[in-house]
Amino acid sequence: MNREIERVGVGIDRRKRINEVLDNHLHRSSTSVSTSKSIKSLISTNNINININTHDSPYNNFNALENGAEESETESEESEVSGSDEDDTPWVSWFCNLRGNEFFCEVDDDYIQDNFNLCGLSSQVPHYDYALDLILDFESSNDDMLIKEENESIESAAGMLYGLIHARYILTTKGMAVMLDKYKNYDFGRCPRAYCSGQPCLPVGLSDIPGSSTVKLYCPRCEDVYNPQSKYHSILR
Repeated sequence: MNREIERVGVGIDRRKRINEVLDNHLHRSSTSVSTSKSIKSLISTNNINININTHDSPYNNFNALENGAEESETESEESEVSGSDEDDTPWVSWFCNLRGNEFFCEVDDDYIQDNFNLCGLSSQVPHYDYALDLILDFESSNDDMLIKEENESIESAAGMLYGLIHARYILTTKGMAVMLDKYKNYDFGRCPRAYCSGQPCLPVGLSDIPGSSTVKLYCPRCEDVYNPQSKYHSILR
């Protein structure tokens, strides 16, 4: 009898222990599931932030490209500004690239510096010495003493002087070769007459007096003279 009671008691104790073990196991599994769910939820909710903060994120790549484009634009603007400030383009190249001066070719500095080639021009051009220094990019000691009106008149005189020098230069062998290349490249335009079939023209002046007339175009096929199409060539030279 006593042995049977002990057996029953032992069985009850074992059941309690088994139940406690099961309860602990279930509790641990539930807590692990909850913690895993919480971790997953945290990861899922913070996934965007994690991606944004990583270096390989597409958002960062886009921002980097955008910032790089802005920096390149600012650098290009700064380079343009610095390039314009520190522009070392010779005056002759600058003058020939202006609108309305496309018909001019660049005269060599050696030709301009030869006084024999400029004989008689000093009496035709005002501010001759200043204008010649400007064409040759020579710095004059009296430039700082000139007022704005005088600088403008010197620039105008330099354009007039260069036109007279150019008229003599294109009669030389080297000058004719340069003008021939421009003629073959249709730099002076084509004849507007249909029967000439796009014949290239040559620039011609109707007067030797500066400022008396505008430049014209001569067609060697129909042997007629026309006005240039560009309005910039209608300025008195």
